[in-house]
Amino acid sequence: MRKTDSSNLRRRSGDVVLGDDWVSPDDGEGGARGRWSNRGFLSLRASPLTRKIVMFNLIALNILVAGILYLNGTRDNLVLQRAGALVGDAELVANVFEAQLPETGPVSLAAERERVKTILGNLSLRDGIEVYVFDNEQVLIGRTEGVNQSAALTALTAKETRATYISDGLTALWKLVSGPFADDTEEEVGGSVESQLRGMIPKIVDGQTRLDSGQDLFGATVISAITPIMRGDSVVGTVGMASPSGEIDALVRGERERVLQMFVVATLVSIGLSLVLASTIANPLAELAEAAELGRDRNARNSKLGRIRIPDLTGRPDEIGRLSRALRGMVGALYNRIEGNEQFAADVAHEIKNPLASLQSAVGTLRMVTREDQREKLMGVIEHDVRRLDRLVSDISNASRLDAELVKEEEETFDLVKLIENLNQFLGEDAKSKNIDYITDLPDEPVMIQGLEARLAQVFVNLITNAISFCEDGDAIRVWARKRENRVLVVVEDTGPGIPDDSLSKVFKRFYSQRPQEHFGNNSGLGLAISKQIVEAHGGVIWAENIRPTEADITSAPLGARFVVGLPV
Repeated sequence: MRKTDSSNLRRRSGDVVLGDDWVSPDDGEGGARGRWSNRGFLSLRASPLTRKIVMFNLIALNILVAGILYLNGTRDNLVLQRAGALVGDAELVANVFEAQLPETGPVSLAAERERVKTILGNLSLRDGIEVYVFDNEQVLIGRTEGVNQSAALTALTAKETRATYISDGLTALWKLVSGPFADDTEEEVGGSVESQLRGMIPKIVDGQTRLDSGQDLFGATVISAITPIMRGDSVVGTVGMASPSGEIDALVRGERERVLQMFVVATLVSIGLSLVLASTIANPLAELAEAAELGRDRNARNSKLGRIRIPDLTGRPDEIGRLSRALRGMVGALYNRIEGNEQFAADVAHEIKNPLASLQSAVGTLRMVTREDQREKLMGVIEHDVRRLDRLVSDISNASRLDAELVKEEEETFDLVKLIENLNQFLGEDAKSKNIDYITDLPDEPVMIQGLEARLAQVFVNLITNAISFCEDGDAIRVWARKRENRVLVVVEDTGPGIPDDSLSKVFKRFYSQRPQEHFGNNSGLGLAISKQIVEAHGGVIWAENIRPTEADITSAPLGARFVVGLPV
């Protein structure tokens, strides 16, 4: 069964204290941690990302409001509403005059000035509404202006024409900005309301009411309606009615003011929401960046102020949580790699010291002995240690370059069965030369996998040569493979002495070797460690176990060893 050193995994993951699990030490990181905690909600000055979020939201909002102000039909709707009401009022006043006219005899409004004045005086009109009565000669007979509207109507009008501070301010600002570029010629304004109504009289056709709009002497918009006073089929005069001066302009300004007020409110809400959004994006990113910069600055100063602490934002279900999780994993893997390199360096130093100590002892003894047979024996020890050192240095060099080479080499698709068959042809001859039975059991169909063919060949060569080295005369080695769903298992079994139970979890460690005394110094103990690294780089697994006569009795003597390699298909 596969063995894993769970305590070692826990130790490694526990060494890297990240996020909320750590307490800031007094080693210079308190300033950085303090900056993280003191990062204000309104961090516009310190955060370019916050400024961009606010700016882009405001640009979009301004474009939206500008489009509303440009495209809305408020003015046209107001003009239509007021015009409809004005036409109805004008026709109603004309009907009043028609009802007061005599049914027979000639009619002259000029002779009826007093009656016209009385009728106009009895009219109930809104403030500012002007009524003009003309005879057939376009002579003004009477005029009145509304001054006695109800309190409710007064309140409604006041509400519709309330103060427009924002519109007035923007208008004043526009005049100030455009003043130097404005044309010095005076703008043309309209004439009096009376002259506008008198000019509309000839345009009356077939007794229909005529409607028009223009500007008065002050440049304010005025809507005018003129309708004939009929007796039978004859026109005896006309009634002209004009809206209050500037009423439409005031109503339009009021509607625009409401839009601008909503714009101000929307701007404040947008800024607030942008800051909230920025605080959930910019601040965590700034914390992650400062943690990374802290590690960079330490490397630049070659100082050791403790481990880099990455803020724990993995609880966020967004890209920032994913980034935090990736950075924390990267830092954890980095520290694991650093610790692995430190342990590797310590192991290398220990392994090199052993043959060096033996060499030093042999050389020192060589100077003192005079017998030729003893000198020959010491020379043999020296040659053995030199070969051991050469093999050890070569294996160490290969192991140290393995990570970089695994990344650089290009993977390709190849037939794993054909690879093992080629190895069996070569290694089987070596086993048979030592009177070791070599048995193979491979699938008939190709098993295609994606990977580095030469590196995986190195793995199987290590496993098979290890099995050969542990077998004696009359033992057997079996190499077989089986495809299991999305994986392929390659197994190397032997009938050698097996592996001590306490060594099953150690055989893949660097420089570990459990060999007979006569093989001392012939192996560096890096072969299985390198094999494990190559298999895991391919997304596979490798483990060792003993072959027992029955699984029910785990204390029974092993019949041999089994190494299993699982690779994804």
